[in-house]
Amino acid sequence: MSKAEHYGEELYKALRERRTVSPLIARDPALTIDDAYAISLNALARRKADGERVIGKKIGVTSKAVQDMLGVHQPDFGFLTDRMLVDGVVDIAAKGLIQPRAEAEIAFILAYDLSGPGVTAQDVLAATESIAPCFEIVDSRIADWKIGIVDTVADNASCGVFALGAARADPRAHDLPALKVKVRKNGQPLSEGLGSAVQGSPQQAVAWLANTLGAYGVTLNAGDIILSGSLVPLEPARAGDLFEMDLDCVGGCSVRFV
Repeated sequence: MSKAEHYGEELYKALRERRTVSPLIARDPALTIDDAYAISLNALARRKADGERVIGKKIGVTSKAVQDMLGVHQPDFGFLTDRMLVDGVVDIAAKGLIQPRAEAEIAFILAYDLSGPGVTAQDVLAATESIAPCFEIVDSRIADWKIGIVDTVADNASCGVFALGAARADPRAHDLPALKVKVRKNGQPLSEGLGSAVQGSPQQAVAWLANTLGAYGVTLNAGDIILSGSLVPLEPARAGDLFEMDLDCVGGCSVRFV
């Protein structure tokens, strides 16, 4: 059994059994990001064999606040499936979440394919049908969130589930780096952030994702939902919590945990 198969099976079982594993890099210091990506694809193949369908991709760990919080100082990337999209109610146990944290993002919905290398921020805007307010609920199958870049890439960029608000907006009609998000938790103000928190602009973050995945022969496809990274620090979520966000000039999104 290859490393990709061994660790891919381990992370897949951890997801299905709702448990954590010890950091991969601590057990196998020779693992590279290329190895991690192969592990991620192996675990994804197992999920697809269960009937899950890929509906998008995500970039994470893009803002300094999140990088400092997690101790990971470069972005990660992963895949979104149809079973990860929730309608605003997150059943923690049913979704297999272990140690979830909520983050507010700008989601891009693509009208056209993007294939790196060479994708620019302007290419991203041209290829985007609309943007939407989004909560991503990140989660880690790595014990105590003790992740390095190899661990989080292998673990599908520490993704759990995500929810989209109903609002849609034309990204070309807005100054995306200047868009402001305000987040409330259980009715109380929690955090604020700007689009510029993610690599200077959300569209630049999506261009990075297209170019990074392009090196592995993976495209961002028409119809894909692309999560561009958190604009605010991550916040732990527990049953009973309600998170709400307002994205200036676009709209809102909420998630309730049960």
